[in-house]
Amino acid sequence: MVKKVLIIEDDKALNSRLAEKVSAEGFTVISAFDGESGWERVRSEKPDLIVLDVMLPGLDGFSLCRMVRNEPTTAHIPVIMLTARGTEVDKIVGLESGADDYIVKPFGLGEFLARMRAVIRRSMGSAAIQQDEIVANNLRINLTGRRVFNGDEEIKLSNKEFDLLAELMRNRNAVLSRDLILTKVWGYDYFVDKRTVDVHIRWLREKIEEDPSNPRRIITVRGIGYRFEG
Repeated sequence: MVKKVLIIEDDKALNSRLAEKVSAEGFTVISAFDGESGWERVRSEKPDLIVLDVMLPGLDGFSLCRMVRNEPTTAHIPVIMLTARGTEVDKIVGLESGADDYIVKPFGLGEFLARMRAVIRRSMGSAAIQQDEIVANNLRINLTGRRVFNGDEEIKLSNKEFDLLAELMRNRNAVLSRDLILTKVWGYDYFVDKRTVDVHIRWLREKIEEDPSNPRRIITVRGIGYRFEG
C-alpha cells in the first residue's frame, strides 16, 4: 500500500486542499513549495508518489521530473504533473519528462483522487508476477527481483519501463497493440494517453538497444503496436 505522497505545488491554497484530500484517503502527505526544496524532499523522504506542479519558482516541474527519472534511487517513483498549460505540446513534454499522468488546471478534486488512485494501482500492478526470469539472447529480466541485465551489466529501469519490457518479453514474437499494452501495463484506466506507450518504448530502446535508431529487439509494427524479437 502506498503510504507517503509528496505534493510540490507553489500555490499554498491548492497545496493545502490537495494535502487535506490525500490525507483523508489515508496517506501521509509531505509538502514542498518550490522545485529545489521539492527535489530535496524527494531524495530525503523517498515518497511513494509525487504530485508535481509544472510552473514552480526556480527549478521547474519538467526539469525536476527528469531529475527524478535519471536518479536510480528515485526513478521508480510515479509522478503526476499538474499544470495550467494544457496544449498538446505541453502534454507531450510532460510525458517525455517521465510523468505517469498529466492533469490540467482547473480540475475537480474528485477527478484528481481518481487519477491518483489509478496511478498508484498501475505502479503496484505487477506485484503478483509468478515467473521468475525471462531470457532473450543476452537480455535477462528477473521478475521477482525486478532487475534487468544485458549480459553481466545491470540496466536501471523505472517501474513502468520494467513492466512494459516484461509484458513484451512474455509475448515474444507476438504483436501487441497499443490498446492491449495499455490494458496490460497501465490497467483499465481511460485517462492514460496512448502516446505514453510510444514514449516508454523510446526510453526502453535507449536502454536496451545497441542502436536505438535501428532497433533489433523492440520492433514497431506500423499502425498496430510493437513486437519483441529479442
